[in-house]
Amino acid sequence: MKQDFLRICLPCAVFAALLAAPLVGQEEGGPRPAAAPKGPAPRLAEGKPDFSGVWSPDRNFIYDIADALAPGENLPLQPWASKLTKERMSKDDPEANCLPTGVPRLAPYPWRIVQSAGITFFLFEGNIHSYRQIFMDGRSHSKEPNPTWYGESIGKWDGDTLVIDTVGFNDRFWFDFAGHPHTGRLHTVERYRRPDLGHLEWDTTVDDPGAYTKSFTLHGHATLQADTDLMEYICQENNRDVQHILGKDPRNRESKQ
Repeated sequence: MKQDFLRICLPCAVFAALLAAPLVGQEEGGPRPAAAPKGPAPRLAEGKPDFSGVWSPDRNFIYDIADALAPGENLPLQPWASKLTKERMSKDDPEANCLPTGVPRLAPYPWRIVQSAGITFFLFEGNIHSYRQIFMDGRSHSKEPNPTWYGESIGKWDGDTLVIDTVGFNDRFWFDFAGHPHTGRLHTVERYRRPDLGHLEWDTTVDDPGAYTKSFTLHGHATLQADTDLMEYICQENNRDVQHILGKDPRNRESKQ
């Protein structure tokens, strides 16, 4: 049985350094990640693929989404968006400050898919144990959805592919650690497939006429993390409990406020 432990979110500068390192379990000379289990993809009672399970994060959806483009493609940034990306500093990254990742970004920790009648959930170990809810009950998008970090997600089946159409995003999250921006006009369409037991594949088409000159599609891959669960992760925005990491006493800063 895996030992429980508490993950404490680090301040932005330290968190940035951690992101530059390989993912947990992949350090050079350290233990290698277990091979993905083999076998056919499981199916739900009604015959549709069952995406349930704990999945690995895709590094391309953490550091720079440009790496998730097809070979030879580039992000079609508008000039202002390109300029802003170059000006942004990692210390200002909302995700590094414990805020939700938004879409299509992933945190560098496992995530779980849970399917039930009428709704599917994406549960994230990182950040604040945040989640997405995908409505599968046939509803349409709201006329004026309340802007949120993960937007309003409506799902449907296209054969064995789960299609998730999302609108109603706020403009507060970054697409990646590189700082690629978006606007409130963002619209994403994700297409998830489970070709076999151990693998998950998806394509995310991003359409944001406020920040990009045209739509573009990102390609994601994940492996099943068998015999494991999401761990407890505590992350508080503007965390000041840093004396054990940097040797500083946060009370000194408190006294100056």
